[in-house]
Amino acid sequence: MSSRPSKIVCVGRSYADHAKELGNAIPDRPVLFIKPPSSLISLQDGISWNTALGSLHHECEFTLRIDQPLKGETDPEKALQAIGAVTLGLDLTLRDLQDDLKKKGQPWERSKAFDGSCVLADWVDVSEVKAWDAVTFDFKVNDQIRQKGDTALLLFNIAHLLCDISQAFSLEAGDVVMTGTPAGVSALAAGDQLTMTLNGQSQDFVWKTHVK
Repeated sequence: MSSRPSKIVCVGRSYADHAKELGNAIPDRPVLFIKPPSSLISLQDGISWNTALGSLHHECEFTLRIDQPLKGETDPEKALQAIGAVTLGLDLTLRDLQDDLKKKGQPWERSKAFDGSCVLADWVDVSEVKAWDAVTFDFKVNDQIRQKGDTALLLFNIAHLLCDISQAFSLEAGDVVMTGTPAGVSALAAGDQLTMTLNGQSQDFVWKTHVK
């Protein structure tokens, strides 16, 4: 990434099966939170965390780069036209800490927006998307599939998400949107080898990283 976004907007509970696996209610509107630019690391950096804070869970997500500003957008087609590139990302979550913060009724940025909590693969041109409701991907740990994603199963489609987000946060060129994770999240361990695969129109895109 040549430059950092002004923000990374994340969508929570966007797949019904994931909401259920964590015991969360299925939302009737997108659940949004933000990661700061300081949360970004590259695949080459590898993943590490303060283990005193408890378990670290992987959440693999289809991710968008916004190349044209969006503010208060209501036209789904215009919202989609603002996307310039796509990739896969990991929304890393300190799950024990998040659960504790939720129980206390406190914000949970400490568990979601910490340094190193956002891992993005290389950007792929938007032309690789066959259809916005037919994007599939998978995530493996030590060659075992943990998560399989399909945007056809999103509770709110990509255009709806972008319109909704732009009502709350103005999206600037370069900003990143992580569209949410499917079921299958679980804890990572030192030495794990991670593989993300995005099924593109011309080829499959495969990225690897590791847990230190």
